[in-house]
Amino acid sequence: MIPHIADLQGKKIYFASDFHLGVPNRKESLKRELKIIRWLDIARQDAAHIFLMGDIFDFWFEYKHVIPKGFVRFQAKVAEIVDGGVPISFFTGNHDLWMFSYFTEELGVSIYDKPQTARFQGKDFLLGHGDGLGHGDYKYKMLKKFFFQVRLFQWLFDRLMPSYFGMSFGHRWSKHSKLIKGDPPAFLGDKEFIWQYCKEVEKQWHFDYYVFGHRHFPLDLEVGGNPNAPAGRYFNIGEWVKKCTFGVFDGEKFHLKTFKNDIIEDYLA
Repeated sequence: MIPHIADLQGKKIYFASDFHLGVPNRKESLKRELKIIRWLDIARQDAAHIFLMGDIFDFWFEYKHVIPKGFVRFQAKVAEIVDGGVPISFFTGNHDLWMFSYFTEELGVSIYDKPQTARFQGKDFLLGHGDGLGHGDYKYKMLKKFFFQVRLFQWLFDRLMPSYFGMSFGHRWSKHSKLIKGDPPAFLGDKEFIWQYCKEVEKQWHFDYYVFGHRHFPLDLEVGGNPNAPAGRYFNIGEWVKKCTFGVFDGEKFHLKTFKNDIIEDYLA
């Protein structure tokens, strides 16, 4: 359970998603990894909590005695920040849903594989990566429910797919991402499936802020539907392969930001 934060006392809560570390190649991934580390060093200075909202890695599978090669600078920075007293939470995404106990046991990070509710400074949040929510994408939902999240399938992948072949398979599959191929994501208007999901939730429970990743571009949309409460807002916090956008809650309002030239700036669409 995400701990409630009643008083930020000048601190902020940071939300970032879709780093996709590992693609398109080692050189570009390392450049992005170092940029993320510089951002983390700035964020930690006034952070009450840092949420990493899924697809942090372009592919991740923890074998029983093996973890994916690389990303040691990022992992070391996460451990350093947590050891310094700033909690970090991970939400698994569709690219790194096979994240199990390593980050919790070795780095002190909390792992969530489903959307979670939270309350910060009197504001109610619904947080998650965003994959598999709303209507549509039924093929992925079936694969996730009956294969990817099934312990037996994970056990068989671990035992029957040696790490070399397993990691190669995962990286080949992940390269089909439109973000990696350079195809710009399309805004679907009223058919934005995470936005639809938020509006359905809002009919039953009110949240001030819905914060998700997955869609690869920043969004700030009103979420109505509850006649007994003011409208909430759905924020998609974007990605770090191209735009390097993220979200910040300062105790009063939620803001979309970008990390440009090693400086945090307001995001202007």
